[in-house]
Amino acid sequence: MAVITVSRQFGAGGITLGKMVADELGYTFADSYVVQRVAKEANVSTHWVESFEKEAGSKLSRFISSMVSQRWLDRVLGDERGYLDEQIYLDYLVLIIAQFADEGNVVILGRGSQYILNDHPDAVHILLVDEPENRIKFMMDRYEMDRKKAERTVNNEDRRRASLYKRLGKADYEDPRLYDLVLNMSQMTLETARDRVCDLAKQKNAES
Repeated sequence: MAVITVSRQFGAGGITLGKMVADELGYTFADSYVVQRVAKEANVSTHWVESFEKEAGSKLSRFISSMVSQRWLDRVLGDERGYLDEQIYLDYLVLIIAQFADEGNVVILGRGSQYILNDHPDAVHILLVDEPENRIKFMMDRYEMDRKKAERTVNNEDRRRASLYKRLGKADYEDPRLYDLVLNMSQMTLETARDRVCDLAKQKNAES
């Protein structure tokens, strides 16, 4: 019943590798599923959660959270729709990632899961790193982006990732001591990385 968390520098192939590992092991790949559960618990649309994640930690979201009162939102939205701010999002995130971990046989992508499940006995924590140029090229090749868009996406996502961890009160998210395995994707193929992660997960299961 291993739980695999995949943290990564954006563009290092985390989504692709996470899916490959989940397919190989027959595990659930919890990426969009996390969004769906947060949306259900907060009683908002998945689009709202996806948009919120893209803006989480930004000056705009902090401004909105500080200026808009809950009483006003309750009156405008009524009982049919929910509300999401940074603290509510983080609370639900911790709860839902813990629920996925309890269910087991899951690959969880990012979202601070390496911290949330730091003491989970069945968790295997993975970090993917790569050179900036390789990450930009990965986005260009894998998602058919032009260079300017790929550079902008990688830079924006790096900032967003740092912002999320800041909200979690963490600044050491690339410290290798947090992880069971750190993979330098400039030194191996996705298939090799998949095999190493799967071997580690199988070892964890055997020890449980």
